[in-house]
Amino acid sequence: MSLSIRNQLPGVVTAVTPGEVMATVRVRLTGGQDLTAAITREAAEDLRLAPGTAVRALVKSTEISLATAPVEGLSIRNRLPGTVQDVTSGDAMTSVHVTVEDGALTAAITKDAADDLALSPGTPVVALIKSTEVALAAT
Repeated sequence: MSLSIRNQLPGVVTAVTPGEVMATVRVRLTGGQDLTAAITREAAEDLRLAPGTAVRALVKSTEISLATAPVEGLSIRNRLPGTVQDVTSGDAMTSVHVTVEDGALTAAITKDAADDLALSPGTPVVALIKSTEVALAAT
């Protein structure tokens, strides 16, 4: 199956915490970073997620925010440090390619935000991803 979602990070489930409706799933990415996904409990059961299950974490590029410094006091669970590799700007939006320990990510942010952050190749950044914006595919 081909997907339009550019950001696909391989990893292994380390923990599943089921709730009434939702479950949180902790994934250890191949580069050693931990990622948390909040998915429906039904999806976690359908995928038979358990510690040791191989998965791909899927994140749309529009769901990744970037910071140029560590951010404190924020509820966003997933914070992946990286380095900007490439910046492509249009009239309204900018595509930012970031290398992280676990591979590469693409973030689609507004041109104004990219300009305000002065993003260019070599800029250190932190990719911020809400756990509710991480989908999982069993592999």
